[in-house]
Amino acid sequence: MSASYDDIPESDQIEGMPHPRDAARLIGQDSAEAAFLKAFNSDRLHHGWLITGPRGIGKATLAWRLARFLLATPPDDGGMFSAPAPQSLDLSDENPIARRVNAMSDPGLFLLRRPWDDKLKRHKQDITVDEVRKLKSFFALSSASGGRRVVIIDAADEMNNSAANALLKVLEEPPEGAILLLISHQPSRLLPTIRSRCRELRLAPLGPDDLSQIMTGLDENPTADETQKLGELAGGSVGEALRMLNLNGLGIYQELVNCFRSSPNYDRPRALKMADGCVGKANAAKFDLTLRLIDLFLARMARFGAGVAPKVEAAEGELALFNRLSSHANGARRWAELQQELSARAGHGQAVNLDPAALILDMVFKINDTAARLAA
Repeated sequence: MSASYDDIPESDQIEGMPHPRDAARLIGQDSAEAAFLKAFNSDRLHHGWLITGPRGIGKATLAWRLARFLLATPPDDGGMFSAPAPQSLDLSDENPIARRVNAMSDPGLFLLRRPWDDKLKRHKQDITVDEVRKLKSFFALSSASGGRRVVIIDAADEMNNSAANALLKVLEEPPEGAILLLISHQPSRLLPTIRSRCRELRLAPLGPDDLSQIMTGLDENPTADETQKLGELAGGSVGEALRMLNLNGLGIYQELVNCFRSSPNYDRPRALKMADGCVGKANAAKFDLTLRLIDLFLARMARFGAGVAPKVEAAEGELALFNRLSSHANGARRWAELQQELSARAGHGQAVNLDPAALILDMVFKINDTAARLAA
């Protein structure tokens, strides 16, 4: 028996946060909302909208807000009793259409996402062409009720080639009243012809104040100082900030800085402890985050050497370490080269299931060796 919608895990939900469909508000993306409302109110509502930006900054939340708004706001017939132009995407919690959208029961809404594999009990790797072909039935069935039909594609980056080409045909000849909302973390991966047939809404990374608002009230509510550091390391992504919060990312980054405080005489026992903490299936997420933080550590050090100092010191002693190991352009170049080398090695190591401890220690040795060469 196929799993029902309620039985399928939400692939796009950030741990510790409500699903984007259930988010009460969207913080930090006023410009994108204003751009959409301007197009809506000037009768220049495009049939395809490409919602872009880094992961975890509110793209899916915006898509669901747009879907509720579009389905609950009928097209203006131009009559003398036309409603005034809306100035916000907000809808009352009691709005019946908004409730149906949140319950995934509105006939004018279609969610296109990676299908669920009942046998393996997980989402498939790609959005397949069979999923896109379901749009034909959706448009046929929903046309009888009139009004708008809204499709959310989450995420468009996950379509395979056949699915992308099938969606392109819909964008080229959209059914009357159809609006497609494509969420994309990496729009460069999409077909140029798909991008050209959509209007882009680019969302900006969240600032520290926005992150602080979002994270207020969480079970593990970080302090103002921690929020600043999380925002700095997460690049303005609340999703990445929460991942770091849940996995003690600030503590891992502090240990990373501590490990190299005396480089080229690095702290070997500390490095061994950090590497051993990533071993085993239970520590897979911590291993992935540690690799991400090593990459970020090298990138920040390279930028420092190029004259771009961090806005926030993400760990105690970080700036002093950067001053010592990357105080000139040559250091910036060497650290940037090492970042590229180790990033490729990390990707290969994860692909072939290399021992996590061995991979991390190898990266530590190479960082220390670079520090020794620069000190020579």
